[in-house]
Amino acid sequence: MAAEVHYHDYLQLDQILNAQFPESDKHQLPAHDEMLFIVIHQAYELWFKQLHHEANSIVAIMGKPALNDNSPELQTVVHRLSRVVTIMRVLVHQIDIMETMTPMDFLDFRDMLRPASGFQSWQFKELEAKLGLKFQNRHGKEYYTSQLKKEHVDIIKGAEKDKSLLQLVNSWLERMPFFDEEENWKNFPVHKPMENIPAFWAEYRYQYENSLAEAERMNLDSFDEIFIKPGSSADQNILSATASRAALFIMLYRGYPILQLPFQLLNALLEIDEQLSSWRYRHMNMVHRMIGTRIGTGGSSGKDYLKAAADKHYIFKEIAQLNSFLIERRKLPALPVAVEKQLGFEVTRK
Repeated sequence: MAAEVHYHDYLQLDQILNAQFPESDKHQLPAHDEMLFIVIHQAYELWFKQLHHEANSIVAIMGKPALNDNSPELQTVVHRLSRVVTIMRVLVHQIDIMETMTPMDFLDFRDMLRPASGFQSWQFKELEAKLGLKFQNRHGKEYYTSQLKKEHVDIIKGAEKDKSLLQLVNSWLERMPFFDEEENWKNFPVHKPMENIPAFWAEYRYQYENSLAEAERMNLDSFDEIFIKPGSSADQNILSATASRAALFIMLYRGYPILQLPFQLLNALLEIDEQLSSWRYRHMNMVHRMIGTRIGTGGSSGKDYLKAAADKHYIFKEIAQLNSFLIERRKLPALPVAVEKQLGFEVTRK
């Protein structure tokens, strides 16, 4: 018979509750709020561990050679991405607790922490890499691992070499089948046909062009750059033209049953970026409130560094920008009956 499991032992509370060692106590200069500072950052690292657990499982599923868009596996991906978003909301709200500490409370122990800094959170940097933030797209590339231990730098570099969630999403979108079946689109009406472009996208480009105001005409060049020219800016780790078309199609026709889960997946990625952005800006404003324009304990430029990173570190920005190319529902091209059937509807037309 297996031994009984006790709550205290199962959670290893002896280790967790005795893992707080304030520097101010060591210097015999007690600072009441340092305990809060330690506990909050330990809580962050525990949540980062859970985010890695979720991200690893999502990457494992998305990395399979084939992923049915109407399968329990895709439902699992969407569910776990939703959990990631919820955890990130908690991370943002934890700043509310941190902000109960005043600048003078922080100064009681701040200088004792040098050079320790939240900037040294290798788990957070590894998570960014797993999601899709590559070295070439980071702010302060020469600095971002300079304060880390070698073994932690190696972990981050390893994550950067692996396929990220963004890259796997790109591959998943490129597998969308609906445009490869020429028979489905044989009699599809197109106002302005284009060479080497699926009939649907030639027609959609026409409808999009006619929806633009005069001041927005420059957007048509962006449309061609993103959706028409193959492999545009592929070196920058953004979505391919094929993947971008698939993602936009999902957004446009998300009302069809088979596109519901794919749309929720894309929407969850945008939510992740939104929560990461909220966290970065809340963190930046908190730092400014606490230390003004002083240098961070880890040697960074404090608020200025955090603002530059917050402005640049959008991981799924290529998905977000697709919203610039939506048109009104009533102007959407009507899909062929065969395609509608594939998307989940049985349609009868005379």
